[in-house]
Amino acid sequence: MSPCLARWCRSQCSSSSFGSRSSTISNPISALIPTSSSSAPAPAAPRRPLACRGSRCLSTTPSRSKDDADPRLKDLGKQISDDFAVVREHYDTPKNPIVLAHGLMGFAELRFGSYVPPIHYWHGISDALRALAGAPAIITASVPPSGSIEERAAKLSADIAAKAGGRSVNIIAHSMGGLDARYMISHLKPRDVDVLSLVTVATPHRGSAFADYLLDGQGPIRLANLYGLIERAGLGTKAFGQLTREYMENEFNPATPDSERVRYFSYGARTSTPPLLSPFRQSHRILEEVEGANDGLVSVGSSRWGDYKGTLVDVSHLDLINWSNRLKWTLRKVWLGQTRTFNAVAFYLDIADMLAKEGL
Repeated sequence: MSPCLARWCRSQCSSSSFGSRSSTISNPISALIPTSSSSAPAPAAPRRPLACRGSRCLSTTPSRSKDDADPRLKDLGKQISDDFAVVREHYDTPKNPIVLAHGLMGFAELRFGSYVPPIHYWHGISDALRALAGAPAIITASVPPSGSIEERAAKLSADIAAKAGGRSVNIIAHSMGGLDARYMISHLKPRDVDVLSLVTVATPHRGSAFADYLLDGQGPIRLANLYGLIERAGLGTKAFGQLTREYMENEFNPATPDSERVRYFSYGARTSTPPLLSPFRQSHRILEEVEGANDGLVSVGSSRWGDYKGTLVDVSHLDLINWSNRLKWTLRKVWLGQTRTFNAVAFYLDIADMLAKEGL
């Protein structure tokens, strides 16, 4: 472990927000994360035959037992259950800077006055990467939260050009950020930005059935009302229409071929049915019925692009950026004996290590 990363680990482990530090833990950062469990979560619920009315699909047969194998799991690639439960002692450092590209409605940092701590999209992740690679080597881009792919890609290009200092970069993109990066690479082709690799994490490369559902006016969210709120906040609304399956499959993807000069990697994630009060409960159901296994917002099938590294098991769309509920996992451990099997910090440090081993 690099000295900077070790110092960052010690500072985080001593913070009350992460709990007390155990004297039996040799790796200082591992105090942040419970010991990984060898037991894998149950597979996702099997897909059922559908009857469609317009664009809305409904199940026509009773659901089978959750213990029944889902034949679609064979298409999910490598199943990653607990590879990123704990942070390792050592990670190699990439040769070139890493750009972090956020998703829809994302941001680099939100501030609410001088007395309130800022909220970071890449919660704890950017700090850990900076501790590994050095502050100048990590660039957190900030693009219009709900602007079109074209608008977001232009801002992404400008951010990289301004902050990379002429160096080649590796992009790690969450959700819609991967589409921005693909558009920038294939269409804008900025002379002052040289992208070596693009790693997309739960990016809807083939669109989303939930976006279709909302745009068809079938969901509880009235887009006209939502658009009004977003526009009053001074933001755009073009992103939503570009996340449909029809747009991605028939317009964006055919017009946006991969660059032969760029290495493309991707990860997907899947989670079981969210709790009753989860904001992802309805979107997960829609995606499960139409597309299959998903993380609550993006299906595994839509996430696959380039060299698919695998599917993260029992991980939600927000878990992927370290916005998971620590209290939830604490209660699960106390009452159910369940141990957390995924930590986003370990995941992104491993991506950096992978890029280093690829010579990037």
